[in-house]
Amino acid sequence: MFLQRSVIAVARRAAVAPVVRRSFAVSTIRRDAKNVEPHASVGQKLKSFNEIQSEEDLLGPGAAPGTVPTDLDQSTGLERLEILGKMEGVDIFDMRPLDSSRKGTIDNPIPVKSAGDEQYAGCTGVPADSHIVTWLGMSRERPMERCPECGSVYKMEYVGPEDDGHGHHDHHGYEEPKTFANFVKPEYW
Repeated sequence: MFLQRSVIAVARRAAVAPVVRRSFAVSTIRRDAKNVEPHASVGQKLKSFNEIQSEEDLLGPGAAPGTVPTDLDQSTGLERLEILGKMEGVDIFDMRPLDSSRKGTIDNPIPVKSAGDEQYAGCTGVPADSHIVTWLGMSRERPMERCPECGSVYKMEYVGPEDDGHGHHDHHGYEEPKTFANFVKPEYW
């Protein structure tokens, strides 16, 4: 009885190799893949960053059949523009951190560039990392914001097109909510 149990336990632990390592269907497909005619070079279809003129230029050529596409082959739109820019050393989205070497004032705020109507900036204090990140929201209507923790002032500089063509400028009488800053006497500024 003891010998029977030992044999069963050893048989369970033994590595069993499959009789057929690969199915015949996969072997047939792999054999046929060698006969695929090479397509035109994908590099001939690529445009450089300077050659981009319209949105149609931001569509990738895709990968040749039977190959795995790279990011450059399958990216489109803003992602493709970013990749093409990085290949030529241009930082499209300007991802550098904001100037934290000084404290922004109302007369000399820290500039924050934005291509949209709104921009959020995270303040970590002056000197840097002196408080937790406080997120400040700026807009084209209200471009300056002051950090409530350290008092540093940030100003959004709009760098996008003058008219976005969406017609969002008429907000049907929307008035921005008043804040405490609306009630402070001018002589305190």
